[in-house]
Amino acid sequence: MTDQAIYNATGKRKKSIARVTLVPGEGKITVNSRDFKEYFKRESFVTIIMEPFKITNTENAYNVIADLSGGGISGQAGALCHGISRALLEINQEYRTILKREGFLTRDSRIKERKKYGLKKARKRPQFSKR
Repeated sequence: MTDQAIYNATGKRKKSIARVTLVPGEGKITVNSRDFKEYFKRESFVTIIMEPFKITNTENAYNVIADLSGGGISGQAGALCHGISRALLEINQEYRTILKREGFLTRDSRIKERKKYGLKKARKRPQFSKR
């Protein structure tokens, strides 16, 4: 494995962080030492993760080894998609226009709003009582 090229990238979404390694191979995706279809049971998450490979026509060209931490399953799927896109960009700069147009290189910065004092959640107020 010393002569093979290894491409690393980090993807983020919400509180999730994905450390992604791309190695030339047959398209096997491993997430936290498990198969990604076993880790992401919902088909929509699988579709999100495979999207960067589909638009760059590199579906079975690289093996993905990902280490996911933090957040929930949805945020982790978005973080993995972001990380794969960044790693593909490291492989070939010509993918930049395609990935940028689809919005895969932009870090989705929407995070949970903090809770304020006097409120039950970030915006939910206690029930008003007239008497």
